[in-house]
Order: sequence, then C-alpha cells, then structure tokens
Amino acid sequence: MNAGATLGVIVSTQNPAGRSAFALLAQEKQRRQNLFAKLPVSDELTRMLTLAADQFVVPRGQDWRTIIAGYHWFTDWGRDTMIALPGLTLVTGRFDDARKILRAFAANASQGMLPNRFVDSGETPDYNTVDATLWFFVAIYKYLHYTRDTALVCDELLPILRDIIAWHDRGTRYHIRVDADGLLYAGEPGVQLTWMDAKIGDWVVTPRPGKAVEINALWYNALAILAELSHACGQTDQAAHFGQRAEQVRERFGEVFWYDAGGYLYDYVAGEHRDTAIRPNQIFALSLPFALLAEQRAQRVLEIITAKLYTPFGLRSLAPEDPAYRPLYAGSAYARDSAYHQGTVWGWLLGPYLTALIRIQGASGRRKARQLLEALQPHLSDAGLGTVSEIFDGDAPHAPRGCIAQAWSVAEILRAYREDVLDAAP
Repeated sequence: MNAGATLGVIVSTQNPAGRSAFALLAQEKQRRQNLFAKLPVSDELTRMLTLAADQFVVPRGQDWRTIIAGYHWFTDWGRDTMIALPGLTLVTGRFDDARKILRAFAANASQGMLPNRFVDSGETPDYNTVDATLWFFVAIYKYLHYTRDTALVCDELLPILRDIIAWHDRGTRYHIRVDADGLLYAGEPGVQLTWMDAKIGDWVVTPRPGKAVEINALWYNALAILAELSHACGQTDQAAHFGQRAEQVRERFGEVFWYDAGGYLYDYVAGEHRDTAIRPNQIFALSLPFALLAEQRAQRVLEIITAKLYTPFGLRSLAPEDPAYRPLYAGSAYARDSAYHQGTVWGWLLGPYLTALIRIQGASGRRKARQLLEALQPHLSDAGLGTVSEIFDGDAPHAPRGCIAQAWSVAEILRAYREDVLDAAP
C-alpha cells in the first residue's frame, strides 16, 4: 500500500463479495443519524443512550420485532422486553417497532400469561413468570400515550388485556390467582416467578411465594390502566368496574404491606409471614404510572431505599446489613448465582428510583437526579463502551458484572431521563 492509502476489511458470516466496506460504513453512519432525527430532545446523553438502545431491537420472524435482553448470552425475555419497551422504542420515536413487539407478544399470550422466554427451535415458549404479563399493561399504557394509536389498543389489545384479568381472577399456572382480599397471589415450591429468579439446582435463592410487593403494585396498575384504556375506548361501564377494583386493591395494599415499625413496605407476605428484608421491589409502589402510597409513607420509603440500597450505578438487591447480603458477584457459578439478588446492584432499577425521586421531591429531586446521572456517565466508557452493564458489585467500587450491555438498564435510564429529568413526557 502507498502512504495515505486506505483498506477496507469486512468480517461477515455471509459472502462479502461485491460489498464495499466504505459504502457499508457510510450507510451505517447515515442510519444512526436517522435515529437522532426522531428524538424530541437530542443532547449528548440522549444520543449516546439512543445508539445503545438501537442494539437491542431485532426482528422476530418476518412481521414482528423483539428485544434482546442482554449481550452476550441472553435472548428475548417477556419480562425484560415489556420493561425495556418504553425506553428503547417510545422515548426514541420507534413507534412501529413498539407496535410490532406488542403484537408479537400478544399473539403468544396463553392462559392469561405472556411468555417469559421464547424457544427458537419450535417448542412451546416458557410461561414461568408472574410479572411479564403485568408489565405488558404498563407498556401498552405508555404506547397509547406516545402514539395515540387507539386502533391497535382498542381493537386488538384491549380484548387480550380483559382476558388476562379474567384468567387471573379464576387462576392460571403456578397458583397465580386473585385472593379473596383482591390482591394477587403467586407461587409454588421450587419455582421462581418474580424478577428475582435465581435458582441453583433445586434451590430457589430468593423464594418469594405468596403476595410480593412489586407484583401487587403491578396488579393495581394493571386494573387502573385497564380502567383508563376502557375509558379511552368509549367503554364507560368497563372503565367504572375496573376503576372500582383498582381502588379496592390500593386500599388493601396499604393494609397488608406497610411495615409500621420499619417505616417501609414488606417485600412479600405469605400467610402469617411478613418478610422485612429491605429490597428494592418496594420502589415500584412509588414509580409506576399509578402510585400507591400517600405522601408521608412515600417519602419514608424513598429515604430507606436511598440510605440502604442506592449506589451510583443502580439499587442493591438487598441491604448490606442483612445476614444474607453478598458484597461481590464473583467466583464460581454457584457463588455468582447466590449473590445475584442478594446485594448485587442492578442498573435498571436506577430508572424507577429517578422517577420516584422526582415525583416525591419535585424540582429539588430533578436537580438531584441530574447529579446522579452525571455520576453514572463515566460507566459508559468503562465496560461495554457506550452502553450500560447488567449488574455491579454491591460493595464499592461497584465493579460492572454480567452482560456488558443490558436492554432494561439502558431503557430505564433513558426513559427516566427523558420523561422525568427533562420533563419531556408526552
């Protein structure tokens, strides 16, 4: 080669004959610029996270889309997809992708449940999750707010949502059912149904059978959202019915989950057992579209979470003073899995934390949220470049662990930044 000459190299799983590396590079640069054109806000952090978000949205079949949960070893999971959908597709203006994702999962609903995991070799998908289906309601609610696509919501999705509630009323897989007091019960021995789902052989690391706090916050939101959607679709009787049910759940939620001596929410309730472990699951009582706690209780929960669980990279999955706390996610597979939800920091929980902080503290909370995001930004040049890791060690310096790029970590930070910090929700 002569001085100053250039050489293009293509590494491909397909025959690269006839393809120009420089043309492909220019094409990719233009495609990324087109992503920015859809953004209502386009500062440096938004652009960086938008590029990160783009990596997770992939085709599923010919007509659908889905979300890869994390790189390098996750596929598409129902729970992760529904949590990540608003941040990856709605905040970034990718409404057609959002529509195709919702349709893909709606088409695979079974006995009132969304699949937790698709199986690509033709077998039946796995339906071992209680919360993926409830996050589906939140994703649809946000989709309607961003797009005003009443045709999809009213004609295609609303009947599916009603069928989901009906299945939960009469009971579905894994003893998932509405209890006599209106709260949602889920669980059976040896099965992990919530997002804290680590299991080593027959050992469920964080068993949470019965009534879990975030599951019932989501259940309340599912009923309240169904009331709102019914109203938007002109079905006033249904709106009133589900609105009344939601209010009954909200009242019962406070009676069952409030731990007065500690000033926070029980993590789960099973019969006479009240689990007092300080975990981040209670944040969703503050951060979901329809919050459940009055001002004084909400402030107290936020204080506890800030003092015990907050780190610059997300929330710990368990308070450090708990005997079961594990400070590092390292070592053998057994050691790592036993720490996964026992103190390990999860990046995606920073999103709901920022939402709750701003809801409760207003303008001062918004200023704090900006400072917290500034503390996070060096991580974007730390592990997976330009993206956010799955998890971090519970103890400082909170080394990044797990997937180097995690969909819901990127999505929830981007969603909270746009909707709450920048106050640019539709």
